[in-house]
Amino acid sequence: MTALSLHPAAAATLACWHALVARNDLGSLPELLHPQAVFRSPVAFKPYAGAPLVSLILNTVLKVFEDFTYHRELVTADGQSVVLEFSARVAGRELKGIDMIRFDEAGKIVEFEVMIRPLSGLQALGEEMGRRLAPLLAARPA
Repeated sequence: MTALSLHPAAAATLACWHALVARNDLGSLPELLHPQAVFRSPVAFKPYAGAPLVSLILNTVLKVFEDFTYHRELVTADGQSVVLEFSARVAGRELKGIDMIRFDEAGKIVEFEVMIRPLSGLQALGEEMGRRLAPLLAARPA
């Protein structure tokens, strides 16, 4: 069986993503995002669109997660997407999840979708993200 690998531009962006997460500083995340990037939340029906909003959400969630750790990386056959398995805690609740990240040909992140289990961990994350993001989203121009 042949190991699948990411397109070189996507691999470079993913390496940058891992470095940012390891430093716990997503300050240069906007450089990795396509201007029309989309974030799909595990607690919201409607996706969040646009690099500034995606950056805001990911910066906030990194602050909410405690003991965040990636465990496995799975690459799609086309080399343009990766699934990253992770674990973390939120407000004392353990959770596991996956980040599904799709890249364009230039290696920019075009879609970032998150799925989380169990329900108690997801609820704790949703409550804390809502508390932190509500004032920030209310202050943003429509």
